[in-house]
Amino acid sequence: MAPDDINVPEAEDDDLPLNGRMCIVTRTSGPADDGLIRFVAGPDGRVVADLKRQLPGRGCWVTAERAVLETAIKRKLFARALKTAEAKPGPELLDEVERLLVQQLIGMMNMARKAAQFITGASKVEQAVRGMAAIATFHASTAAPDGVRKIDQARKAISFATDDGEQIPTFRFFTGEELDTLLGSNSFIHAAALAGQAGEGVVKRANMLERYRGEMSPRAFGDASQPTS
Repeated sequence: MAPDDINVPEAEDDDLPLNGRMCIVTRTSGPADDGLIRFVAGPDGRVVADLKRQLPGRGCWVTAERAVLETAIKRKLFARALKTAEAKPGPELLDEVERLLVQQLIGMMNMARKAAQFITGASKVEQAVRGMAAIATFHASTAAPDGVRKIDQARKAISFATDDGEQIPTFRFFTGEELDTLLGSNSFIHAAALAGQAGEGVVKRANMLERYRGEMSPRAFGDASQPTS
């Protein structure tokens, strides 16, 4: 969806939410965990994403989609929502948000691995899927088709045993080289998130990254393996 295709209702300043979780672009509301990202402005006016929702000061919310964020920037909605003319985000915010979402996903993968809720290796992943322990699968975008096909066949077979008949989700965000950069020795070609709080956290963050990127969004993982200031 192109930025100009997004229908933004006209609103006066007083109509904008103070502490409510309403997207300043689409005007739809919902829980923060349901695809909304909080933004705040620093003393210098720089708008930053507050994924953990911990930064002080007045905040506003934007639907976690790159095209929606692009619209907020283009139409100067941050200054109105944050009640400061100094809030002037630049186009670099689009890639900064994606890098933060990638960091968040990679961090949760590492945490889930330590909790034994994120496994790697084609055979282990296939077994976890067939044993109904996996809640999502992950592949390097450069993974061999044969390995992906076998795991997909397991996903399809198990779907017949579930109440809703749906397959568990699968994600292909990064090339093998990118995964080496992001995960180092924990890199993988095939992986699965397992049931549990940490595993569910991986899937939640993967869903948000997928939603943000959209079908046409470029990769912008950059130095996501490095901590942000």
